[in-house]
Amino acid sequence: MDVKNAVYPLPQQFQDFFGAPEDGPFVMVNLLKFKDKAEYADGSEPELSGREAYLRYGAEVARLVEGLGGKIWFTGAVTGLMIGEVEELWDMVALAEYPSLAAFQAMALSPQMHAIEHHRAAGLAGQLNIRTKPVTGS
Repeated sequence: MDVKNAVYPLPQQFQDFFGAPEDGPFVMVNLLKFKDKAEYADGSEPELSGREAYLRYGAEVARLVEGLGGKIWFTGAVTGLMIGEVEELWDMVALAEYPSLAAFQAMALSPQMHAIEHHRAAGLAGQLNIRTKPVTGS
């Protein structure tokens, strides 16, 4: 398994993700890796850590998610790995539930999201976003 963190999706990833059939609520698993120091494009706030910059973004995203009927289920620091191997652990995990693919896309493309993206870019070294659905009965 080849794991590659990224800050933004490739155009084809974006098209494939949002081109999937609408199938209701889902939970996005976010595996986050932060820069040691925040890197704002305008050079501001060099004293901030990448985590601090990203947490500014995260606080605003939580409001956006809740505003569209979603929920942040969990955020936590990664503290260890029991099974498997990765070259480097992620720093944080966040679980966010969205009511639909359309709602997630509307949020991702919204002016409100655009207004806070600079905090994400300043703090995030890379991430994995994994869309999940509940496994139903057997």
